[in-house]
Amino acid sequence: MTVFSARSVPSPRALPASPASPLPPLEAVRPTPLEWARRRRAERAERRIEAAGARALSRLEHLGPSWHVVDWPRTELTESSLLDLDYRPRDDRAGFLAIGPSGLFAVTVADHGRARVLIAGDVVQINGKRPAYVSEARRDAKRASKALSNAVGLTIPVTPVLTFVGSGVISVYGLPKDCLVATHRELDRLLVAGGNRISAATAEKLSRIAQSPSTWLNAPYRSAADYRWYGEGQTAADKRAARR
Repeated sequence: MTVFSARSVPSPRALPASPASPLPPLEAVRPTPLEWARRRRAERAERRIEAAGARALSRLEHLGPSWHVVDWPRTELTESSLLDLDYRPRDDRAGFLAIGPSGLFAVTVADHGRARVLIAGDVVQINGKRPAYVSEARRDAKRASKALSNAVGLTIPVTPVLTFVGSGVISVYGLPKDCLVATHRELDRLLVAGGNRISAATAEKLSRIAQSPSTWLNAPYRSAADYRWYGEGQTAADKRAARR
């Protein structure tokens, strides 16, 4: 048997320090002046859109508990967009759903600032430009009506409303058809002018359906079709007739 002599183990202090590999310097990615300017312009536009929507919403605060305001996605939703926590639909204008005794309204808010607005039927002219505000408001209302009707199983009409926020003069030479137009100061009076068309319970049900993200999903992912408009064992024939 071979016996090896014991060797003293050097202390950690005696061990030579291994040269640490220097880490590569982290270079901050700085945007170019053009990218910075575009980002600032987009941020200012987004703040203006939010401020315009807030001014329009402030007119609906005193309508009472029978009215519901729902922040709905005015752009198409997909399953991947719901799974993305950082997803924020980009839109050029503010918009929301107003649900109350007068019915359902898809409100589109356009901020015109101090510019003068000319309205002649479906044509809206601001600073020499003619944005398609009226057609877009109709498109949004049609899309909201289709999504809610598919979720409930009944036809749910939605009225398009185009409201302007700003201090510029608005000249009207003819109102568009099938689309309500008003300033944000007149929005509350415009919505209640329709009278009582649906009950408070119906408005509450519709607001809950509109708040569900699955209502706005594209087919075949829509799962709101399982929603029961009537209670267990009830049908439309069991609903009591309204007294007049």
